Amino acid sequence: MRLHKVGRRYGLRGPWVLRGIDLEVARASLLRFEGANGSGKSTLLRLLAGIDAPTTGRVTGRPRTAYVPERFPAALPFTALGYLSHLGRVHGLRGAAPARRATEWLERFGAAGHARTPLDELSKGTSQKVAVAQALLAEPELLVLDEAWTGLDRAARGTLDRAVAERVAAGGTVVFVDHDPARLAGAADACYRVVDTGLLRQDASPYAPDAAPGPRVTVEAQGPPGAVPPPGLPGAPVTAPGPDGTTRLTVPAAHSDTLLHALLTARPPWHIHAVTPEEARPDRTAPRPDSL
Repeated sequence: MRLHKVGRRYGLRGPWVLRGIDLEVARASLLRFEGANGSGKSTLLRLLAGIDAPTTGRVTGRPRTAYVPERFPAALPFTALGYLSHLGRVHGLRGAAPARRATEWLERFGAAGHARTPLDELSKGTSQKVAVAQALLAEPELLVLDEAWTGLDRAARGTLDRAVAERVAAGGTVVFVDHDPARLAGAADACYRVVDTGLLRQDASPYAPDAAPGPRVTVEAQGPPGAVPPPGLPGAPVTAPGPDGTTRLTVPAAHSDTLLHALLTARPPWHIHAVTPEEARPDRTAPRPDSL
């Protein structure tokens, strides 16, 4: 997917929100966007998702896309399950698949008990779980998340972290904005900042796996004799020799499940000896980014 000199302005003659944006969004990548309030982050995500059209320039190669807005329109005449099943059909799912996947995602987010609840009776947190589930159930090639973690409880935030890692591991692309600078720390392939209607690529070092704040997990695994870890593992693990011919792979905790899955389903598979969570570590390499 490519943005060619894309611009967006308020109205026909209003000020520019974004101007001259050139950006290539690669397959199987995770991109983070930052910027001050009102800088144009949400506008950029809406252009990526195809919700808004650019005033100037063009967007080419947009894949099958799902979008989670900052605010979910809960006043719709559906129950949670009915809405998700309907969106599943809109995304192209057929037969029993929409209801089945809707149920699976409600269960993953701990909202199965609200499947028959009308949307306008849901709490803000449960409404947000439904908003995220509708974007994930059709396994989009491009997932656009605008403050999607806001309003979710801790368990649901972890579920969304893992779902993002799963999408990227499956070859999808995820672009996101979040106010927490530690969100998916160490996982983003690139970080961009919206400044003065333009887009600047940020130094990724504060988010590098060996310096990222937040919880981490070390997996001790063993492959066939002489084997090295498979390429492209989720979370870009930091590897080191372990005891008795094993390899230690350390990743942000959000990627631990998908890392284990990748190792166990490799050909030939790797054997898991131990999984050890580590304490969260402060970022000592750089000051925290500005508030979004």
